[in-house]
Amino acid sequence: MRKYLAPAALVLATLALGPVVAQDAPPLPGAPDPARVQAGTYAVDPEHTQVAFTVNHLGFSNYVGLFGSATGSMTIDPAHPEKASLSVEIPVKEMYTTSTELNEHVHGPDFLDIAQFPTAKFESTSIKVDGTTAEITGNLTLHGVTKPVTLDAEFTGAGIQPMSKKLNIGFSGATAIKRSDFGIDKYIPLVSDNVGLSIVIAFEKQG
Repeated sequence: MRKYLAPAALVLATLALGPVVAQDAPPLPGAPDPARVQAGTYAVDPEHTQVAFTVNHLGFSNYVGLFGSATGSMTIDPAHPEKASLSVEIPVKEMYTTSTELNEHVHGPDFLDIAQFPTAKFESTSIKVDGTTAEITGNLTLHGVTKPVTLDAEFTGAGIQPMSKKLNIGFSGATAIKRSDFGIDKYIPLVSDNVGLSIVIAFEKQG
């Protein structure tokens, strides 16, 4: 039985130290406090902004891919958040899955056709704010087609980014589209028409 004593003691010691470590940890730079938001123009932080999409594949799996390298801007006045404006552009070639072969297929003419349609873009047209959540309606341009979509968005946090020393703001959002509305209709229904979109987006204050 002796061989079980050391691991058990280690577990107990780790549990005992847990609260001490947590108490000594410094506070996070960002916090979900709307009072930290300042009026102005913010640029999208491409390194910390992601758009994930989910499609059902053959009824077996809800498969996920990821877009990155977004650019764009947001203008906001915390006194009138409903008047904020948002524009985000995504280079569609920056779409990745866990399969190199699938990446090439999705980039090709059966799906995104990045040679002909290299970018996707979202531009807000109206914002309804409710505390730290909002409905952001805008125009999504994808595969050369522009359609209105509404994002359910939530404020994640704001604060001074410790490396850039600039104010950062973060949000998350979600929506769903039908890819056939944008002319991407290959292999429906084997690959679902419904596409879920989940967004995490960070902005850095300019000026």
